[in-house]
Amino acid sequence: MVEDEDLLLAVLNSAPVIDGRPADVLSGEGAGEWIRALGGGGTREECGRLRLIRDTLHQLIRGTPADIGGLAVALDRARLRPAVSAEGVSWQLETAPEEALAVRVVLAWSRVTEELPRRLRACANEECNLFLVDHSRPGTARWCSMAACGNRMKARTHARKRRFED
Repeated sequence: MVEDEDLLLAVLNSAPVIDGRPADVLSGEGAGEWIRALGGGGTREECGRLRLIRDTLHQLIRGTPADIGGLAVALDRARLRPAVSAEGVSWQLETAPEEALAVRVVLAWSRVTEELPRRLRACANEECNLFLVDHSRPGTARWCSMAACGNRMKARTHARKRRFED
């Protein structure tokens, strides 16, 4: 697992489709609390910053053209400073506290796409708006959850096949 992979997936999956209706954890009541649970400050500006990052990453992961200016702005004042210890070199993020969560999400996206190429993808269920990082050996995972989307899609495929057989 890549550093901050869980954070990346949490932010990417913060706009689920629930009972056929789009939802957005980063909008409205509870958004600040949700962000604080991830280690952020929960301010309105931070919510807006994370929504921009999330929406841009959604487009990039799906292969749609995206304006990456928001990603560049998020990283503009961030610095990674090396720190050496007996265990080796680690990198310390230096940025304004209200920007740290967005920076960590962008860095996690970069690491996942570099260390696990083509393994970060949207769920194959077109009615779903969730993402996954495929850790399977063959790299063929297609659904955000086998219990939800995987079973639903397999049941639909089976039903279609049965219709053609009858």
